[in-house]
Amino acid sequence: MPKANINNIEINYELDGKGDETIVILNGIMMSTASWVDFVPVYTKNNYKFLRVDFRDQGLSSKYPEDYDVSIHVEDLKGLLEYLEIESAHIVGISYGAMVATLFELKYSDMVKTLILSNTVGKVPEYLKAASEVWEEASKLNDGRKFFKFSMPFIYSDHFYNHQKEWLDEREDQLAEALSKEWFEALIRLSKSSKDFDVWDQLSKIKSPTLLIGGSRDILTPVEKMKKMQKEIDNAKMLIINDAGHASCYEKTDEFNTAVLGFVAVNS
Repeated sequence: MPKANINNIEINYELDGKGDETIVILNGIMMSTASWVDFVPVYTKNNYKFLRVDFRDQGLSSKYPEDYDVSIHVEDLKGLLEYLEIESAHIVGISYGAMVATLFELKYSDMVKTLILSNTVGKVPEYLKAASEVWEEASKLNDGRKFFKFSMPFIYSDHFYNHQKEWLDEREDQLAEALSKEWFEALIRLSKSSKDFDVWDQLSKIKSPTLLIGGSRDILTPVEKMKKMQKEIDNAKMLIINDAGHASCYEKTDEFNTAVLGFVAVNS
């Protein structure tokens, strides 16, 4: 897997497809480039390049055993795009990745063709902070199966739990084997990095065409808060995916992909 040395950190990435325009996907806090493998054929068949990125402390990128702010990833992303000679791209961010995408837009809007923010907030509310603290405490157990049981009910909707138990059981088994002490330590740092995220007063400065995607059953980043974000961003569009929670990209993959590709196509 390719890596680029950016800001003295090895950033892992995967670039697939051919085309004049690039769609960049920025991970949620517990994700990696591997999380998007099944999405690659969908995006590349539409004649786009599809760039997946692991933030520092994610996936196969370098671990960074010091406390930091979520904004640290902005310069890493800029450096990677320059390394790959991508002058501008369609930036898609999921939850934590949407925070990074928003910060990137506010600093480097000339590199953003469209901004797509899924399941996110303009300011981290107390409930999301409390959920993050649960994840941090669960991480200290260094047990993938327990971590899954403590954390996933926040992320997947009740509707998904009631209809996809077999998928969730398989996911639990995978995490039980895959997660390591190093992964848990990195997750704690990532979690702490976003607790003070607050760009509410800067949302009106967003100029790129913007789409917000929310899940009707998302308890971490409720659609009510995302609707308020929409009002702050000039000409922003919003799509609500019914019966989906915080992981709307997994729970309703077809709807999510249609929204992303449709918005990108209109603004290409």
